[in-house]
Amino acid sequence: MTTAVPPMDSPFPERAPTAPASSSAPSATAGAAATRRPRWERPAYAALLLATAVLLLWNLGASGYANSFYSAAVQAGSESWKAFFFGSSDAGNSITVDKPPAALWPMALSVRLFGLGGRQILVPQALMGVGTTAVLYAAVRRHFGPAAALLSGTVFALTPVAALMFRFNNPDALLTLLLTVTVYCVLRALDGAHTKWLVWAGVAVGFAFLTKTLQAFVILPPLALVYAVCAPTRLRRRLGQLLLAGAAMVVAGGWWVAIVELWPASSRPYIGGSQTNSFLELTLGYNGLGRINGNETGSVGGGARAGGGGGGGGWGETGIDRLFSANIGGQISWLLPAALVMLVTGLVITWRARRATDSLESMARAAFLVWGGALLITALVFSYMQGIFHEYYTVALAPFVAALVGMGAAMLWEERGSKAAALTLSGTLALTAWWSYVLLGRSAGYLPWLRWTVLAAGLAAAAGLVLGARFGRRFVLGAAALGLGAALAGPLAYCLTTVDSTRGGSIVTAGPAVSGGRGGMGMRFFGAGELPPGAAPQGAFQGGPQQGQQGGGPQGGPRQFPGGQGGQGFPRGQGGQGFPGGQGAAGWRGARGTENFAGGPGGGAPGGLLGGTKVSTQATAALRKDAEKYTWAAAAVGAQNAASYQLASGRPVMPIGGFNGSDPSPTLAKFQEYVRTGKVHYFIGGNDGAGGEGQAMRGGPGGGTSSAISTWVKANFRSTTVGGATFYDLTAPLNGTSAPS
Repeated sequence: MTTAVPPMDSPFPERAPTAPASSSAPSATAGAAATRRPRWERPAYAALLLATAVLLLWNLGASGYANSFYSAAVQAGSESWKAFFFGSSDAGNSITVDKPPAALWPMALSVRLFGLGGRQILVPQALMGVGTTAVLYAAVRRHFGPAAALLSGTVFALTPVAALMFRFNNPDALLTLLLTVTVYCVLRALDGAHTKWLVWAGVAVGFAFLTKTLQAFVILPPLALVYAVCAPTRLRRRLGQLLLAGAAMVVAGGWWVAIVELWPASSRPYIGGSQTNSFLELTLGYNGLGRINGNETGSVGGGARAGGGGGGGGWGETGIDRLFSANIGGQISWLLPAALVMLVTGLVITWRARRATDSLESMARAAFLVWGGALLITALVFSYMQGIFHEYYTVALAPFVAALVGMGAAMLWEERGSKAAALTLSGTLALTAWWSYVLLGRSAGYLPWLRWTVLAAGLAAAAGLVLGARFGRRFVLGAAALGLGAALAGPLAYCLTTVDSTRGGSIVTAGPAVSGGRGGMGMRFFGAGELPPGAAPQGAFQGGPQQGQQGGGPQGGPRQFPGGQGGQGFPRGQGGQGFPGGQGAAGWRGARGTENFAGGPGGGAPGGLLGGTKVSTQATAALRKDAEKYTWAAAAVGAQNAASYQLASGRPVMPIGGFNGSDPSPTLAKFQEYVRTGKVHYFIGGNDGAGGEGQAMRGGPGGGTSSAISTWVKANFRSTTVGGATFYDLTAPLNGTSAPS
């Protein structure tokens, strides 16, 4: 079968390969591409970046402080340069967050310049999303043209999990930007064997390590292998360049680690997430190998895998289909099947290129290998890691998927005169439409008309691409436009639902609630009917129905864009199996020793573990009174719990036990010393409905430390109820004299 466009020898006939360039100059093909900018490119590129900015900035303040765990650290860093450097949870520098601090630095600088608020914290994250789109565009455009780059940028911007995480204050936003920069630099290095660009790639990986530790290294094996095999220079020079890039990576990521490890432990904050006050232990354990094998001492659920078919414990089943599962599929997998098809197709078409030249075909093949290798290895790690895994981690895949879709679609479009290429393009579109139909069907009542529209339009467009030769070029272009709309309609709907609703807490997801997954709003644990400042109500979790049934929140966001069913419900604890999805997952131990999740009767809800706690005006006033006399206005078990009080009052609040309440910081003796020397004013106790000291995890030795401190305080100090919370005045011991030891 033929179409209006005849078969061609080069996948890009309008930019035919020229003679190979020298290793010290930009490739001729890249230069030719740069000088042949169509008139529409600059306006289209500007429109892409503007639309991305609008999507990420729209309604940005609705989620308030988003993840209060990181927002409190940002607030601390905006007030104390020491807290800024270490990534401390509080300006008193008692303990750090459980990650390196690089992701906190842009947000802390923004707050230092413009004041504390949700928008001031989140705008830098949104700008990182725009920056990632720009870098991705530049990387794809260089050898595949502006149309491919525009498609890649659009696919990335409309990936639901990207729309979520570039509007949130977790480290994944900066990590994704730096990983994209890394791939861009490697591709520039491959295009002429440039040492400079490979070194810059190492620097980007180093700073990615300072963002989220070992996850930065996941993509290194395929990138290093592709460069070692494909770079157009002699082998000895290639290996030397890789060593230089490795050295740059070590310097860029190791300087902060060296300072922290050499700094006297007595004068720096405790390293949150570790059990021995060591960043190296945190990197290799809780944030490193523990994520792979599930042995994460001090994490939620403890240091061993518990329940969960398929080896995922409380974090879902592992396996090759994990990224397509109910709770993850709608986040990232809309175009993942298409990306995999495009990867195979691109390699088949470009395999005839020789390594020893930097011709267009050779660079095209290298691009498929780099982007595809990064996608495959990251997807495999996510699919089989048995430790803590959250749906939003998959944002790291978004630029890889987007690049492959853009490059592959452009290549097949140029080759569409071939029957095989036309059928592949058509089949991929039909597959994408069917998968969108499946994903949209996982959320009951969510835009039912869209599901069938996407399927019908996608199949019609797929048929049109195959039959295009009979009806002319305009018909083919119309079919392609229809197919593109069908492929992106589902992700766009999920993105609009995401930006039009409130997201907060430690575990968030994009789009509406889905059957068999969390979906919807993510974790929120405020008081009944309470939302963070500036947030609009939309079915926040206040304890869910049993066995993971649908929550009872209202449909629709603040402006009534359908928002699903108010979020996926969570089960009450049953025999210690109280994690989402019912039995088979490790539960959290409540204030009374029961393991009830989401505030079931008689149990302690993780109000300060996975989401913020509502802070009354009375509690805020009490914390602010005479706060200047103390290093910490209060102490509370669990970083989320402490963060809520710190953000409300603007005063340092010590998070005992760090994020999970399981870190041995401070020890009972150290806390007693703080009390004796008048450094802590209040201890904020828990209650049966809003978290507190009862949520200290039993996963590590620190859980006992938190419990010991709580027991000591209750036995020796007077308590009073302030706005529904229990405050222990650490300046008023029961014996009426001095603080007991």
